[in-house]
Amino acid sequence: MPAKAPIKKSPANAAAAKPEPSKPEPAPVVPEPVQEAPAPAPEAPAPAPEVPAAEVPAPAPEAPEAPAPAAETPAPLAEVEKPVEAAPVAPPEPEAPKEEPPSTPRDLIVDDVNDTTLALKWKVPEKEGTSAVDGYLLEYKKEGSEEWISVNKEPSVSTRYKITDLTTGEKILPRVTASSKAGVSPPVQLENFVQIREIVDRPKIRLPRYLRQVFIKHVGDTVNLVIPFQGKPRPQAIWTKDGQPLDPKHASVRTSDSDTILFIRKSERKDSGIYELTIKIDTLEDKAKIEIKIAERPGPPKSIKLLDVWGFNAALEWTPPVDDGNAEVTGYTVQKADKKTGEWFTVHEHHHQTNCTISDLIIGNSYYFRVFSENLCGLSEKAAVTKDFAVIKKQGSTYTPPEYKEREFTEAPKFTQALNDRTTTHGYSTKLYCCVRGSPKPKIVWMKNQMIIGEDPKYRSLVNHGVCTLEIRKPGAFDGGVYTCKAINSLGEAAVDCRLDIRAPQ
Repeated sequence: MPAKAPIKKSPANAAAAKPEPSKPEPAPVVPEPVQEAPAPAPEAPAPAPEVPAAEVPAPAPEAPEAPAPAAETPAPLAEVEKPVEAAPVAPPEPEAPKEEPPSTPRDLIVDDVNDTTLALKWKVPEKEGTSAVDGYLLEYKKEGSEEWISVNKEPSVSTRYKITDLTTGEKILPRVTASSKAGVSPPVQLENFVQIREIVDRPKIRLPRYLRQVFIKHVGDTVNLVIPFQGKPRPQAIWTKDGQPLDPKHASVRTSDSDTILFIRKSERKDSGIYELTIKIDTLEDKAKIEIKIAERPGPPKSIKLLDVWGFNAALEWTPPVDDGNAEVTGYTVQKADKKTGEWFTVHEHHHQTNCTISDLIIGNSYYFRVFSENLCGLSEKAAVTKDFAVIKKQGSTYTPPEYKEREFTEAPKFTQALNDRTTTHGYSTKLYCCVRGSPKPKIVWMKNQMIIGEDPKYRSLVNHGVCTLEIRKPGAFDGGVYTCKAINSLGEAAVDCRLDIRAPQ
């Protein structure tokens, strides 16, 4: 069979069959799939020079000629670069928040100290920062050295810590820092070095009960306060007034092993204030505050005014004093004086309001009034006096007695309580009772079995304020029956009856 002549491919097929010269790799963006792209055939590039038949490899005779797969057909350069131009630009990443460490721990103080340990306590920082506080780190340095010695490697969660294995007699200065994931806070440290020694008895103030409230003295009185305390070795007693040291020329202090004395020979109002006593042994201390008030009599009320006068009464009003004597004004005393005699009489004492009404004044008289201020030291030395006097005028009046209609009180007899049936024993006296009213006073008649009881001594009849009583003395078997009480007057009559049974004694 004669060999087939080599098939001359079209320029388009030759371009597809011949590997394209190496080009720079397209952008990392994956091109769109061919099946999704539009179907039009790409434009053929310029015809390549004809290749000799010897250089073109002959295809396998069994393999039918098939078009190149669409996936192998490279897309035009313009279509590959198009998605690169449309790729969205990623927004810039936000900056991470700045880490902020906690603030400094507060109020570092010595809780206890002995010959080998030092106990400290403090308060948590005001600000935790961006992360929660993990714990606290402690360091100390010895006197004369600038080297800080770490106490705990791992942060301590508690706000108390005891430093152990210290040397007796040495002086150290501790400090505390707060630690978190964001960092370490600035340190807080004691003001002075602490000497490591055993304190047998901690300082303690035994403040008397009467000094736990405001201590009040009058101007000119002597102030002598004795305050016991305990502590060993002997503690140091420090007195201050309103945060300032005492003036040794005006107040003296004497301190022994068990108490301290504050002495002011002649007190003045300027001595009032808050006195603070501090008992101190090294860094351990105890404090007590005493409020002292030096008071004197108040000044008089600022002004007084006579508001009104009517009938037997007068109304006054005044204003509180300008000077209260360094003590609360507890009340006022109001007095009156007749213009004729000029003698003062107290009308109101311990009056709390700044106004009052004075009553029971005498008609025809004229009165002046004055008011004293009062506090715990007593009444003011001067009083506020009214400028005008109150005149109680005479007022003529005519008394007209009221007219009353006469009432008719006459009525026919009427029993308000009837007789009750009774049973009595033979030989035992008994009484029958009933009540009647009527006007004019009715006549009472007693009857037995419809027969009037006359002047028989066996019976006694009494009438007292409308209560009618019939006494039967030692009744016999024949005294039983029906008894009737009849009341008679000019307007009518009424009657009630009852039965009396006599039983033999057993």
